Amino acid sequence: DLHLHSITYQIKELANQLNKLQPDLILITGDAIDKSLNMGLLKQFLQLIDNKIKKVAVLGNWEYQAEINFVELEDIYTASNCDLLINQTKQYSFKNKTISITGLDDFYRGNPDFDSAIKEYKKSDYHVVLSHCPQYADNIAEQITNDINVDFILSGHTHGGQINLFGFVPVLPKGSGRYLKGWYNNTPKLYVSKGVGTGVLPLRFRSRAEIAIFNMAS
Repeated sequence: DLHLHSITYQIKELANQLNKLQPDLILITGDAIDKSLNMGLLKQFLQLIDNKIKKVAVLGNWEYQAEINFVELEDIYTASNCDLLINQTKQYSFKNKTISITGLDDFYRGNPDFDSAIKEYKKSDYHVVLSHCPQYADNIAEQITNDINVDFILSGHTHGGQINLFGFVPVLPKGSGRYLKGWYNNTPKLYVSKGVGTGVLPLRFRSRAEIAIFNMAS
């Protein structure tokens, strides 16, 4: 979750770190912006990242709540080598490996449809599912068939609690379910990223921002 409100030093440093890492793929799990006026900020941020790096994004609840123009949003993503997936699956090749990414619509405000999304699935070395709200992971687990392998589900939304009072989290957004942050050994596994942005309250306490790096076995 980026929740871009301005292009700060920290945001520029985030882009610099991504350019140094040169990952094969950057995954954006929704809530990139929470105001339609900030579309230009998203464009500026993406332009800071090496355009050769492939990116994939999904929608979060705030893209709906802010009434973002999804056509304009997709155009911004496309110009930055980023695919916006809404109940879709795409396969990508890196070196001698293939990875399929299934991107789902937002659980809270949208209409996620895992069954529809995996109709485009092709057998791949790896398969990652992007679902902004981690609660939908429970639905996915009930819909997976033996011929669809999922290595893990990647979610955001919770900000790791954002305000963590020494183990007590006063509020979690609707759609979090029983999940807060980090790995959950479900079937399939689930990782809930704390993200880098903040929601309505512009601060974090004992819930440090993060970019999660995944190294798939070669």
